[in-house]
Amino acid sequence: MLTVFFLFTMVLNEIAFREYLALEKKYSVHTQKAYVEDVGAFEGFLEQTAVDVRLEDVAYGHIRSWVVYLVDSGVANVTVNRKIASLKAFYKFLIKSKQLQVSPLVKHRALKVVRNVQIPFSEKEMKVDDGLELMGFEAIRNRLMVEMFYVTGMRRSELIELRLANVDCEEGLVKVFGKRDKERLVPLLDAVIDLIRLYLVERESLEVVLDVDYFFLSAKGLKLSQSFVYRTINLYFSKVSEKVKKSPHVLRHSFATHMLNNGADLNSIKELLGHSSLASTQVYTNSSLAELKRVYKEAHPRNRK
Repeated sequence: MLTVFFLFTMVLNEIAFREYLALEKKYSVHTQKAYVEDVGAFEGFLEQTAVDVRLEDVAYGHIRSWVVYLVDSGVANVTVNRKIASLKAFYKFLIKSKQLQVSPLVKHRALKVVRNVQIPFSEKEMKVDDGLELMGFEAIRNRLMVEMFYVTGMRRSELIELRLANVDCEEGLVKVFGKRDKERLVPLLDAVIDLIRLYLVERESLEVVLDVDYFFLSAKGLKLSQSFVYRTINLYFSKVSEKVKKSPHVLRHSFATHMLNNGADLNSIKELLGHSSLASTQVYTNSSLAELKRVYKEAHPRNRK
């Protein structure tokens, strides 16, 4: 009897699944890794709880048991939903490669997720270091990273993957490749262009072999990691903000919120952020509504004592 071991490692191996995610779904390397790990975790769960389950016998009940196990283990609903999305992608792959006819996930509904509204940095917090003289490659690079996040609204992965050829100082544009290689052009402000030119001079002066064309590099000339970018932004704002959450995503949220507060329309912000639907962009209106209420209460005659 075939064991569940064949479900992932023998019938359809990891390499084939990764190729499907990369070539057909156009997922990032980070997402590919997460999906493969999720499917592997499900395989491990089945091996522990249902040793004799065959590929064709995996049913929704098995998946539901895994969901219950994850929730009982304290895994957040949003993470559980991500893991199920990984399984859905895997079963679509099985069907496409004619290893299976029907997915056991056809009737699954995602768990409810209460979205925690990110608290953006204030416009005042974003101006704290304006005018300070920057010295050295790392100081200039770190400040430029902050500015690029705030001025373009790009994601952390987009900043890391940014190439030299994607930044056009003459035209004042940056070409960003988002999820599934979706391309968008975002304008650059003059002050940021000046900082970019300063950074590029420092970048060229690094006493290392620059064999990569990534825009942002470490002092050793290497591509930046996700964790490095997060730590850099967190450390930078630890000096100017008391907010609990200090991350690249908060800067992206700040970009959208401040644009809304200053009159930009939601559709334009949607395009700048690279969102596929307006619903994703509307998440950022929550903090803008809070600002609107504050201004309203301060300005309306009925609220004056």
